[in-house]
Amino acid sequence: MTRTAYLNGEFLPLDEARIPVMDRGFLFADGIYEVAAVLGGKLVDNAAHLARLDRSLSEIGIRNPHSAQEWERLETELATRNGLTEGLVYIQVTRGVAERDFSFPKEDVAPTVMMFTQAKSIVANPLAEIGAKAITVPDLRWKRRDIKSVALLAQVIAKQQAAEAGAAEAFMVEDGVVTEGSSSSVFIVTKAGAIVTRPLSHALLPGITRAAVLALAAETGLAFEERLINARELTEAAEAFYTSASAFVMPVVEIDGHTLGDGRPGPVARRLRELYFAFAEGRRG
Repeated sequence: MTRTAYLNGEFLPLDEARIPVMDRGFLFADGIYEVAAVLGGKLVDNAAHLARLDRSLSEIGIRNPHSAQEWERLETELATRNGLTEGLVYIQVTRGVAERDFSFPKEDVAPTVMMFTQAKSIVANPLAEIGAKAITVPDLRWKRRDIKSVALLAQVIAKQQAAEAGAAEAFMVEDGVVTEGSSSSVFIVTKAGAIVTRPLSHALLPGITRAAVLALAAETGLAFEERLINARELTEAAEAFYTSASAFVMPVVEIDGHTLGDGRPGPVARRLRELYFAFAEGRRG
């Protein structure tokens, strides 16, 4: 099957999609992106993803080119055209095409809208069975990490450091405190059994899967708290895991070469992964 992308109102073969050189997303990383999971051919928690997209666009002054209903229709059609039953739908909106100048274009410029899909095994991800390894790296990013900007160079470098260390994720640390993963939200489970994650602020992205997992924990009666996590707590934890649209809930069994627990995915992470799959597949309630 020919892979199909969406670009500025057209569905077309991916290798025919072209972005102009003067697009501000290319020149300045002046744009926003969003990623939603597809499971069983259906979008997962999509309303929350589209609400975050709308907020991020608003924060940097790009008008949202579509309503939530229009976005979902486009996502669904793109997934159908690509025969996607499990994987991801990627959305990117930039400020558009204009002469290179740091300030916003003075003329009315239409945002560039681009979408594509990626097939990915989420349910049967073998890493979830054995647990992921993680490393810690300095957080080198700008101060508005709550905005899902396409400017991801610091995250790319962090992810590459993890790959070179044989790890799946890099947990970023600033002033001795964990912010988040290079593409995920970070959780630990204390030896007392409490689930801990950092509270939302400009320092981290408001993870959609993070929010769903906390809601599931509350519904199930699992104890959790939102507070700062000192970097040293990572290796002292009974368990750790990270969440994202592409990993859902991923148990971590090793951080910076230190084995957590017995070196296998812990019971809290396993339970939350099961609960999230039930939520994603609509098997709750």
